[in-house]
Amino acid sequence: MNWEVIYQSLPKLLEGAQLTLELVAITVTVGLILAIPVGVARASKHWYVRLLPSTYVFFFRGTPLLLQLFLVYYGLSQFEAVRKGPLWPYLRDPYWCAIFAMTLHTAAYISEIIRGAIKGVPKGEIEAAYALGMSKTQALWHIILPRAARIGLPAYSNEVILMLKASSLASTVTLVEITGMARTLSSKNYMPLEMYFAAGVCYLLLSFFLVQIFRVIEKKLRVDSLRAA
Repeated sequence: MNWEVIYQSLPKLLEGAQLTLELVAITVTVGLILAIPVGVARASKHWYVRLLPSTYVFFFRGTPLLLQLFLVYYGLSQFEAVRKGPLWPYLRDPYWCAIFAMTLHTAAYISEIIRGAIKGVPKGEIEAAYALGMSKTQALWHIILPRAARIGLPAYSNEVILMLKASSLASTVTLVEITGMARTLSSKNYMPLEMYFAAGVCYLLLSFFLVQIFRVIEKKLRVDSLRAA
């Protein structure tokens, strides 16, 4: 193991880490926003409300992220309507294609977390909200979703870590994040072992950092006590 080469490659790998964190931050944040209405619809008692979101979740959970990324990056350009559409300046950019595909992918998983968390809210609390005169919408926003957020936070943190690792697939569409940078460096210095080892250490450190952040959040929100209640 050539440690000097690894040390010299650290500035470049840190550049890749910055792009990795940017991709993950955008996708899990926007994905959460998209997942809330999908998860609420999935928790509905009415089949016609669940139909469309269930189809969306079934597709994005049932197919690999790599395939979805290729469909967006390579597939959409095959349609003339897309090439002439207003979104083409973004859809021809690998950065935005990766954001788009990763966001839709993680939103499907987060929506299932939200659905499960909503189902996990004690019925007594919901009935108490109705007894206080709250409408279904008021109970949803003031009682159900805040409690569901606490219940689903540990699972959401796992999804963030999974997306951190899945972001390595962005290198397949020419983005130079951690994995892409390691590949670029190894093609120049012909030391793939050292470069991919260093990339792996970067992912480990980033995962550790994110885990600690979520532990602090869970502690402040008293997630453990809520789950035990």
